[in-house]
Amino acid sequence: MHRGLVIRSTGSWYEVMADSDKHVWKGRLKGKFKIKGLQTSNPLAVGDRVMFTIEDTVENTVIIYEIEQRENYIIRKSVHKTAQGHILAANLDQAVIIATLNYPRTSQGFIDRFLVSAESFRIPVTIVFNKVDLLSEEEKDELADLAAMYEEIGYPCIFTSVPENIGIDGFRDLLKDKISLVSGHSGVGKSTLVNKIAPHLDLKTSEISNFANKGVHTTTFATMFELADNSFIIDTPGIKELGLIDIEKEELSHFFPEMRALMGECKFNNCQHINEPKCAVIEAVGEGKIAASRYMSYLSMMDDDDNRR
Repeated sequence: MHRGLVIRSTGSWYEVMADSDKHVWKGRLKGKFKIKGLQTSNPLAVGDRVMFTIEDTVENTVIIYEIEQRENYIIRKSVHKTAQGHILAANLDQAVIIATLNYPRTSQGFIDRFLVSAESFRIPVTIVFNKVDLLSEEEKDELADLAAMYEEIGYPCIFTSVPENIGIDGFRDLLKDKISLVSGHSGVGKSTLVNKIAPHLDLKTSEISNFANKGVHTTTFATMFELADNSFIIDTPGIKELGLIDIEKEELSHFFPEMRALMGECKFNNCQHINEPKCAVIEAVGEGKIAASRYMSYLSMMDDDDNRR
């Protein structure tokens, strides 16, 4: 009986790295697996800890027969089956979103939606603003204001540039000894940053997000890469479709820390902070205590059923 970590999933087969010697086996599940109360299209995800028995050493196959209890997981709406979710990854220590103020511009709506998803799964997030070497003085000021706003509500920010070697050590330290979900739109320089701190991975610049697009089910399989001992990153393709699954409109504000801080201060206890009288959130926006841009993101999520904007 052996214990291991699922580092890749392709649907019916899983790559499992043994805890004992780091050997990577090809595993499949024994029988039918159903996880109680979880409607998902995939029973196992990258990051799951499993118990397995060796089936065939020549073919390098194992049978997975037990999934350990998950500490957390991140899920998105299944591409094919609307009622189900697809688990992207399990047992994460943190999520890291790589964003660029420009070249290309990452929209604040995308950042905020990612933060809300991570909050709903209780996964801490750090925001990495990359390509700072390309910014004009004016853009640098804009970025400083944006980062200060996020830091104030509890999201650490770091600034990076690969050509100018800015923030690279901070990026490496951020990922050390953790399992991190690393996300960001294509073009933000995710693979270039990862290659800089883990050259042995030698990820093609486009590969990190296209890694899973070989088969028919594009954009649904995450992959785990080992940066160093005990440091793993999970790259998830198709993160832009990260649906805010199962978040009721009444509870959306709980996942905005600056709104959560005002919980119970509105006149109505079921206040949705849209146009209700004596709403503490609307007052805080008016007084500049909550950033107007964050409030706009909140309204857009309240408004938006398919969560793809």
